Amino acid sequence: METRSCGVRRVCALTLLLASVCPLRCRASWMWLGVTSAGVPEKLGCANLPLSARQRELCRRKPFLLPSVRDGARLAVAECQNQFRHERWNCSTSEEPPVFGHELTSGTKETAYIYAVMAAGLVHAITRSCSQGNMTECGCDARLRGGGSAAEGWHWGGCSDHIQYGTWFSRKFIDNTAKNASASRGAHTLSTMNQHNSEAGRQVVDRTMSTDCRCHGVSGSCAVKTCWRTMAPFERVGAYLKERYERSIQVSDRSRKKTRRKDQRRPVDKHQLIYLNKSPNYCLPDRRRGIAGTRGRRCNRTSAGPDGCNLLCCGRGYNTHVVRHVQRCECKFVWCCYVRCRRCESMNDMHTCK
Repeated sequence: METRSCGVRRVCALTLLLASVCPLRCRASWMWLGVTSAGVPEKLGCANLPLSARQRELCRRKPFLLPSVRDGARLAVAECQNQFRHERWNCSTSEEPPVFGHELTSGTKETAYIYAVMAAGLVHAITRSCSQGNMTECGCDARLRGGGSAAEGWHWGGCSDHIQYGTWFSRKFIDNTAKNASASRGAHTLSTMNQHNSEAGRQVVDRTMSTDCRCHGVSGSCAVKTCWRTMAPFERVGAYLKERYERSIQVSDRSRKKTRRKDQRRPVDKHQLIYLNKSPNYCLPDRRRGIAGTRGRRCNRTSAGPDGCNLLCCGRGYNTHVVRHVQRCECKFVWCCYVRCRRCESMNDMHTCK
């Protein structure tokens, strides 16, 4: 009897261990890779990751891309939190999957930004890995080499970022294979909205690329220049998408019975971010929807922007605390061989929302 109970306990312990390492597939998405520890996805393998059947099959066929998928997810999550660090919704990730909680399915502007930045992060990471020579299937984009303007003394060369491969993989990995034509007519579902915003995110990576050149010639005369195309730092991609988030447009949901005909006829530009539902104010916590609220958030008393105490605290007021800060200062090098510093103290006010 005791042996049997011991075996049951072992099974339960193993189940709990697996659940703590990797979330249940039905409750998570690939975005979970953006918050997991380095090395965990590779150890678990494609079969045990929170992927859809299509993504799992792609992972099995191209396991060498898994580190880049994880890097892309981490890049996107970090940039989302950077862009929204002063907002009521600060792109927080939930302790349990699916990472972004209710915002993954709310159909709001926040959902639009999440899908756009995650798709862009995947393009950026895959393309960067290609350019660094870490892939056997892709490398630099050599299509431009040899071209240019002889009259102006420059030609294409170097190692241009092969964004086409990164874009192809991002589409293959994220988007649904079935295309829904209703989106082009202005009527959307959550699925077509997410697919539209994912593609808009990929296009931003392409639109923010720049041309870099290097001079060649005697004594730096720059008689000839070699130029190549390179991706912008991902911070610029995130900022560009944040501007699109601010100017995103609401579209009709074709799953609802009542839709306005004028909305159905309104064309949507492929570079715009779109959303279905208005965002909540994110002021008060809502566990069911994964909203943390703004209580306890640090605010700026003198700011008139979203980080200002009036806006961030939703009119509830704020508490002021005096914080003692100690740091090394007035450091001098003493011969030989150490650095002597003073301890400087400062008292600063810190304001947090009630």
